[in-house]
Amino acid sequence: MGEPRAAQGNKHALLRALPSIDELLNDAAARELLEGLPHPRKVAVLRLAVSNARERILDGKDGEARAFGLEDVRAAARSVATPGLRRVLNATGVVLHTNLGRAPLAPSVAERVREIAAGYSNLEYDLDEGERGSRYAPVLGLLEQLTGAPSSVVVNNNAAAVVLVLSALAAGKECIVSRGELVEIGGGFRVPDVMRQSGARLVEVGTTNRTRLADYERAITPDTALLVKVHRSNFAQVGFTEETSVAELAQLGRARGVMVFEDLGSGSLVPLSAPGLSPEPTVRTSVEAGADLVSFSGDKLLGGPQAGIIVGRVDAIAKIRSHPLNRAVRVDKMTVAALEATLELYRDGRLSEIPAYHLLTQPPDALRARAERLSALLKAAGVEAQVVRTVGQVGGGAMPLAEPVSYACSLAGAEPQSMQEKLRGAEPPVIARIAEGQLLLDVRCLGEEDLGAVAQAVRAQLREK
Repeated sequence: MGEPRAAQGNKHALLRALPSIDELLNDAAARELLEGLPHPRKVAVLRLAVSNARERILDGKDGEARAFGLEDVRAAARSVATPGLRRVLNATGVVLHTNLGRAPLAPSVAERVREIAAGYSNLEYDLDEGERGSRYAPVLGLLEQLTGAPSSVVVNNNAAAVVLVLSALAAGKECIVSRGELVEIGGGFRVPDVMRQSGARLVEVGTTNRTRLADYERAITPDTALLVKVHRSNFAQVGFTEETSVAELAQLGRARGVMVFEDLGSGSLVPLSAPGLSPEPTVRTSVEAGADLVSFSGDKLLGGPQAGIIVGRVDAIAKIRSHPLNRAVRVDKMTVAALEATLELYRDGRLSEIPAYHLLTQPPDALRARAERLSALLKAAGVEAQVVRTVGQVGGGAMPLAEPVSYACSLAGAEPQSMQEKLRGAEPPVIARIAEGQLLLDVRCLGEEDLGAVAQAVRAQLREK
């Protein structure tokens, strides 16, 4: 085959010259390059190599297109060997970065997941009775202890939790919600659209910026099933505003015989305090205020796996568990394992071991010292970097008013956009951010063990200029 074959003039000639998979399998150079790989992978690599070469030739200009060569096979082999879902280094400063998987799990939690995933478990088997059990059993007691709610159920995310609550308790009936709380969540999905999938009829009350208790009271009819409150976790209203508290709704609900459901979203189990963070209601606060049901996420401020957790009244939870939709949105064994292990850390007071909690509550002095160590590593690698004070984000649609103080290394002598793209191609990929025309490597979400890899990635990419 040769490396590379001489260009054959024009696109049509290059396309006609593309080898078949059988030809490549019998080519000595290609065989040597792919030696040791199982036959199915060899075929996958060669098919990708030919496909990529075809696209490259078609996209190239006449007279400049390159013929198929061994470099195409090498590139395809690297691509096939690289997992689609990969570990990345988060240098954005955003702790609950939705695009990067939100909350990382604690090492002890990840080990529990590995243990359960690698073998059989008593997921739905009662070891005491020797008969079928509940997959929620491992977390029920922990959730009751940590939230004060007597019963609970866990599904695959909080949007599913909202749909399930409304489907089980309000299908064909009315749900009263403040117009100012009909928010849009990630991916362009809107709370009212999600809620309507349940078959419930939404009754909007109040105005965008002001909703009073009397607005809910006037809207209640014999067909009202729920008073719904949606915590505005991903945006804030300021100025001439007014909202009705959960406690006020609970008092109204009890007086009129209507249950109150709060979609709390971010799922904070304990108060979070650090420079720049804003107050966030805890689940226990909502339960103690009188909400009959509260739903929240597992992978936001709680710091666990992706999950939608519903806690509340025993009778209401029983209806939710028995609803057919619950089967469609139930969690798997890895989620149960990760959630149980994360809740155990809360129970045992080991909050600093929960990555999300630790990353959000780091003192600024510790962040500045880490940024200075990264700067020193960068300079040792021949890269000029300046330590700058910056403001990060909590992420995940949580704490919209928060401005957590952080520190970052600003790279000198690198075009920000180009360098950001190059760092995504490092191994492991480094995800940086651009602010005020600077490429920033924020250290909030980087461990000490990550600093060397970041410095080497930057050095390698700058050398490719």
